[in-house]
Amino acid sequence: MEKIDFAKAKKIALTKGLKPGKVKGTEGVQFTKGSNNRLDVISWEEFEAALSKRGLAIYESGGWMKIMKA
Repeated sequence: MEKIDFAKAKKIALTKGLKPGKVKGTEGVQFTKGSNNRLDVISWEEFEAALSKRGLAIYESGGWMKIMKA
């Protein structure tokens, strides 16, 4: 897996119909299609801030993205 910048991750997410999401009641963030009751869709700015605050980065391989510790 290769670490990618936020702009590239956002572009991939938009292409796949994914939105930034926050796990209800936690600090957890992940990509969502918006139909998961456990997640709230948040702004891209809030998503990027949450990643930065928690020391997380987005990694990509073959079009799949994963959020992990930087």
